[in-house]
Amino acid sequence: MIKKLVAGNWKMNGSLAANEALLAALQPVPGVDVALCVPYPYLAQLQRRPSGFELGAQDVSEFAAGAYTGEVSAAMLTDFGCRYVIVGHSERRALFGEDDLTVARKASSALSAGLVPIVCVGETLDEREAGEVTAVITRQLAAVADLLGQEGLSRLVLAYEPVWAIGSGRSATAEQAEEAHAAMRGWLAGQGVDAGVIRILYGGSVKPDNAAELFAMPNVDGGLIGGASLVADDFMAICRAAGA
Repeated sequence: MIKKLVAGNWKMNGSLAANEALLAALQPVPGVDVALCVPYPYLAQLQRRPSGFELGAQDVSEFAAGAYTGEVSAAMLTDFGCRYVIVGHSERRALFGEDDLTVARKASSALSAGLVPIVCVGETLDEREAGEVTAVITRQLAAVADLLGQEGLSRLVLAYEPVWAIGSGRSATAEQAEEAHAAMRGWLAGQGVDAGVIRILYGGSVKPDNAAELFAMPNVDGGLIGGASLVADDFMAICRAAGA
């Protein structure tokens, strides 16, 4: 069985004082890997995080270095002790125009520096209602596979995040999540990758009251948690559900 991973995505939230209070309330959960993916300015503060928590960022440049004002390279993230980085979150795709190839390039940049990219894929509500869930997901994955190949794919964490469930309070049902995760794992196997060792997380309004049901699905290997990761009690409850 794959060890579950719960990654908290703080998004553009936090302050030095609020972060300290949140960190003081976190406790490691045996049997679960937990990552905190925080805004760039707080990476230094999170170097003093509690033991049992890995550090992650929410984005990374596709470029290694150079005249790219405002960008942050993968090597800079490793300087701060990051292990993970979120790549291709639906908010990056929708609000900042990142296409599938850009996402693939960012994943490649992260891998080259020794980071583990959490590559996000998922469909909009219109795409779901049109019956295009699998087609959309596999298109997004194919762009990454074309650039990284089998070896690169085997080093990723994937996150299925239906766009219509992110920040909406509306989560996919456990059965909907499992269907998408199973399709992703089947596609990976079709690429010649050992799909059984690749962690596929679910992201989209995960809360303490639905986490256990989602994490009980055979192909759901943890969660990418947004708003609930900012509330210590909620985040800890979700982590404990992953470890149950």
